[in-house]
This record gives sequence, C-alpha cells and structure tokens, in this order.
Amino acid sequence: MSGQPSVLIVDDQANIVDMVATVLRFHGFAVTTAGTAAEALRRAAADRPDIVVLDVLLPDGDGFQVCRTLRADGHDVGIVFLTARDGTGEKVAGLSFGGDDYLTKPFSVDELVARVRAVLRRVRPAAAGASSSVLVFADVELDDDACQVRRGGRLVPLSPTEFKLLRYLMQNPNRVLSRGQILDAVWSYDFAGTSNVVDTYVGYLRRKLEQLGPPVISTRRGFGYVLEAPR
Repeated sequence: MSGQPSVLIVDDQANIVDMVATVLRFHGFAVTTAGTAAEALRRAAADRPDIVVLDVLLPDGDGFQVCRTLRADGHDVGIVFLTARDGTGEKVAGLSFGGDDYLTKPFSVDELVARVRAVLRRVRPAAAGASSSVLVFADVELDDDACQVRRGGRLVPLSPTEFKLLRYLMQNPNRVLSRGQILDAVWSYDFAGTSNVVDTYVGYLRRKLEQLGPPVISTRRGFGYVLEAPR
C-alpha cells in the first residue's frame, strides 16, 4: 500500500463495514475489508495491515480465533475488537488472546477513530507519524487534533461542517470531487437533503478562506469542486 496507515475491517454486516470504511478513509487510512474469518486471515497475510478492526461474531468462526491465529503466525498487527458482545468476560478474553482494544456496538465513530489511532501509535509509531494530524496545502494549514485552520498563519474560524469539508478537500488536493462524493464524505449517513447543501457550504468556506488570500477552491462546471494552488 501507500505511505498511508492501513486498516483491515472484518465484519459480515455490510452497513457496518461501509460506515467504518468511509470514516477511516476520511481520516487518512487505506482500507481493505473482509466478511469472514477465512478471508480475514488471507487478507492479513497478503496485505500486512497496520490495524485490524475485528468483529467477534463471524459466519465461519469468531474474531477471537482470528486473533489467536494471527498472533500464532507472528503477526504483530494492532487489533481492535468491534462487537455487540459487551460482557466483561468477552472483553477480558479478547485482550487475553492478543487484542489491543475492545469497542462495543453501538459505538461512536469519533471514539473508534481515536481508539484506532491510539493503537496505531503503540504498535506502529512510524505509521502513526505518517498519518499526521496536520494537513497543509499552499498557505492553508488544518490541524485535525486541535480542530483549527490557519491561512498564512492567521486563524480561520470555521463551523464543524466547514472544517470537515475543508479536510476532505485537503485530503484530495488537485482532484475534482463531485457533489455526491462530498456529500458521502462530509455528511455521510446523517444527511437526507439535496446536493445543494454542498454548493452552500463551499460558498461559506470560500468566503472565509478568501478573506486571507487568493482563491484555492475552484468549480468545474458539471463535475464538482477541486482544491488547487492559486494561479
């Protein structure tokens, strides 16, 4: 894979896989997925991910056995169990079998990202460094941990949605992004309106950024928007 930290998501519920994959990609991770224990072991051997987000209940076995097998085979991958089984015994078992963390469903996506990042820092310091919380494009700097944006060293006050929109654009510089792609990445499963909201928020974001410098967000009519260096 690329220099991005990599995550293998193992779950047989497609809606969970899609949601977790979307969130982790948004936060800068390269993502692969598996729906069974057997596929998880094949993927882990082939791709050597930094982190495995692992369900306990799988169609052909359980996540505990996957974890035991990975450890027995010498894989030092970070393992975060993500499961509906919330008993203390299950948590103790998961950690005893070699898991690094245990998160129960339903879960907060923000907590999941924080847990994955914490495990990544412990098991792959170099990979964690590669996923720096600071994004830079031209004279725009976005600090994900501090939730701050600066342009030319000056603070740009953004709403949470404007911040998410800018982060997505900065994660995909010089790439034309459609309204649909932006809706999926920024509003994801919580939005039921129309794509006009994208135009509205791009307008808000443009005005705030352009108070401190030349335009960096361009419109490609009929296609979408692109973050590109000032001309």
